Amino acid sequence: MAKGRIVKAAGAISLATSFSRILGYIKDMILAKYFGATGLSDVFFVAFRIPNLLRELFAEGSMSSAVIPVLKESQVKNPEETKQIVKSLFTFIVIVVGIITLLGILFSPLIVKLIAPGFTANEEKFQLTVLLTRIMFPFLLFISLAALTMGTLNTNNIFFIPALAPCFLNIVTIVAVVGFSSFFFNPIISVAVGITLGGFVQWLIQVPSFYKNGFKFGIARYHPALKKIAILVIPTILSMTVNQINIFVSTILASFLPEGSVTYLYYSMRLIQLPIGIFGVAVGMAVLPTLSGHIAEGKRDLLIKDFIFALKFLFFLTIPSTIGLIMLKEPIVNTLFQRGVFDLNATINTASALLFYSFGILGTVGSRTITATFYSMQNTKTPVACATTGMLVNIGVSLVLMKSMKHNGLALAYSIAATVQFLMLSILLKRKIQEIAFSSIIPSFIKSLIASLVSIGIAKLICNLNPNIWLHSEQMLIKFLWLGFAITVAIVGYFVLCYFMKHEELSYILKKIRRN
Repeated sequence: MAKGRIVKAAGAISLATSFSRILGYIKDMILAKYFGATGLSDVFFVAFRIPNLLRELFAEGSMSSAVIPVLKESQVKNPEETKQIVKSLFTFIVIVVGIITLLGILFSPLIVKLIAPGFTANEEKFQLTVLLTRIMFPFLLFISLAALTMGTLNTNNIFFIPALAPCFLNIVTIVAVVGFSSFFFNPIISVAVGITLGGFVQWLIQVPSFYKNGFKFGIARYHPALKKIAILVIPTILSMTVNQINIFVSTILASFLPEGSVTYLYYSMRLIQLPIGIFGVAVGMAVLPTLSGHIAEGKRDLLIKDFIFALKFLFFLTIPSTIGLIMLKEPIVNTLFQRGVFDLNATINTASALLFYSFGILGTVGSRTITATFYSMQNTKTPVACATTGMLVNIGVSLVLMKSMKHNGLALAYSIAATVQFLMLSILLKRKIQEIAFSSIIPSFIKSLIASLVSIGIAKLICNLNPNIWLHSEQMLIKFLWLGFAITVAIVGYFVLCYFMKHEELSYILKKIRRN
């Protein structure tokens, strides 16, 4: 059953992504302890926008989205030819992306001026940002190879290892900061070195599984399938790039706001990436090979059925985490980040940004699944148009709101843009496939929303039993246990309420568990 494959694949990706996110938050806690919300941390996070953008474009998006439909189509017609396509792609990446990496290193000063023009007023700050950007630019080549390997494995229904690979990026970065920061004239350089080496390890860890499944890296001549992939990948990269411009716009504008604004936005964005990465990316990646297979086999009715199921399943998972970030924002930020030079003021400002970013989570994850559906039909132009509209909305609303709301206005503008993009994609998909009944999602959505509000409301009451604990930086173990207990109660309560409300997605999962 296709539903079973989607749930199983999404489960594997979510589990592996959860490990990666946990390690990512440990890394962020270490960075917060060492560098806090200071001018030095602002320098790193501006420079980090480059590898972070590349991860969004390649590791979680465009390349796999373009490669999988073509490889899936090739597998149906000629499985052996698929191996030659992969070799040809490898050759293309090494040559073309290698050249882009060198150009990026050369023109890093110009890139930094574009990303954070406010930094040019301080020469030392500007030069350090340029240095970090240059150190991290080779990440592009490694993450591109990792993305090719991931797309190939996903085509063969192997999801866990590729999704687990980003864990090693975080592990290497943590080791670099904790173990080697004292070796550099400026300790922040250790983070940049860790990210570049971590990107290499992220690719390397997938290679054994890649070879085990009969694929090989090697130099190969041009294959006609590359043209087809290029036609798909260019609009896909443009679409993902436009989405990332929303974040870059926030960075550029935040560089003109009071010191610490870039850091508040970074940490709050990191928190909303938890449900986006664990659920949004997971379901989008899991559903793409299945929907691509339906298209290759001409099974339009199954595509519609599995798309609706995927969207309902996605909201079933994402709604409680979204409500959780909104209602428990202060305890979460305090527990994860408030230590060292990251003080109460930084917690308050990060939590407020988290509130406004959270409003855009559902729009962001929903857009990923609808976009994957367009990609399965080898239609990459529509997502670009919708993403461009969202970007323009983000820029316009950001300029209006930043004057009165400061960094919170930038976070809210991002959420408004994400919601607009989701609504546009939904309307255009409905026009293309009129049989899709989006209204069938509403009962499931309402049940998830009610269960989330009740269960997380109880968790908030638990946290409020001792409100003073969330104001200081001490008693970290107690806070972890307290918050962990509250979240556990919320999770159990959510599933119990969904069970009694006979939630369709939960019933399906329980049925699969009983059958297995």
